[in-house]
Amino acid sequence: MKGVSGKEVNTKSAATALGAAAGVTLVLFFIPYGDKVILPLTLLSTYVHEMGHGLAAILVGGRFVKLEMWANGSGVAWHAGDYGALARAWVAAGGLLGPAFFGALLFALGRHRSWAKPVLYVCGGLALLSVLLFVRNAFGVVYVLLLGAALLALAHFASEAWAQLVVVFLGIQLSLSVFSRGNYLFMAYAETTQGRMPSDVAHISEALFLPYWFWGGIVGLISVGILAAGMWFFFRGSLPVKGKKAAS
Repeated sequence: MKGVSGKEVNTKSAATALGAAAGVTLVLFFIPYGDKVILPLTLLSTYVHEMGHGLAAILVGGRFVKLEMWANGSGVAWHAGDYGALARAWVAAGGLLGPAFFGALLFALGRHRSWAKPVLYVCGGLALLSVLLFVRNAFGVVYVLLLGAALLALAHFASEAWAQLVVVFLGIQLSLSVFSRGNYLFMAYAETTQGRMPSDVAHISEALFLPYWFWGGIVGLISVGILAAGMWFFFRGSLPVKGKKAAS
């Protein structure tokens, strides 16, 4: 009987995970009240978006003061620092690029089934840590606590195959959020529970030059590039190695 190489096993498991995750995503868009079912996933993109702002602020020497998010999918990251123009633009872009970057990272890590459970452990642990350090309103605390607990439970109880499916599924959801919320890239203002605020691309425009819609287009292109890189790693890491035969 012909054996199967490690690379070929990765090909099968990665393709299965991607196909199943895409199928579940498609079903969610067509079932009755699907928008209500996917609300936790919408909130996930909000959480990653706001964390992107806060972590970007930390990277340029600022302080991530707090994160707030609400059931309508809006959120705000409060930060402080003595920023120059480039740093202000960087912090504003951090939230816009956060979902694309993290989605691509999940694709890259999801290519190997054996990595999936550790990835879920790390993500769950970081979510709980963010509650201690940054999340400060009641709804945000409850949501992120449940998110962290769910990821840790899946990491502990799920099989490697199911864990890989979850990792890839979350990568797809964050990737879709880049496009489903793409209109935000071309808005001067954002409506939040805290009221009307300048959009992230408006902050970039104010810090640098050129109109906000120009920066929206640039951020959109960068997001697509990041996601493409993640998908490339996902498939590249799963393809059989040419010139090598399986053991017999």
